[in-house]
Amino acid sequence: MRRTTPLALAALAAALLLAGCGTEGRDAGRSVSPKPSREKCVSALKLTAADSGRDLCLAKGGELRLALDGDKARPWKPVEAKGGALTAVNSGFVLQPGDANAAYRADKPGTVELTSARAAEHWKVTVQVR
Repeated sequence: MRRTTPLALAALAAALLLAGCGTEGRDAGRSVSPKPSREKCVSALKLTAADSGRDLCLAKGGELRLALDGDKARPWKPVEAKGGALTAVNSGFVLQPGDANAAYRADKPGTVELTSARAAEHWKVTVQVR
């Protein structure tokens, strides 16, 4: 009877090496959000301070609401929207001292950059409307 152990081990090692080809490893550095695709557009977004840095896609006619919780010692500046794809609507929230709340309706295709800031913190989200 022939021994096939070395041959089987070599085949297993080759299979494991090939299985790893073409896969991406985790980057311990800064993560980058992928560009939004047509499949990822949503009809409603609720954003907080934790969403800073994200690139998102909102369907035309959809609604975006954001709430940045602050306080008197570290208040958020009012949210600024650069780009014409979103129209501001009533957020329906009563503002507490230091908070920044906003709501928008996605009226036309385009890209909007939403920003705010407070002491030692900058908040930015890019929204693509399709």
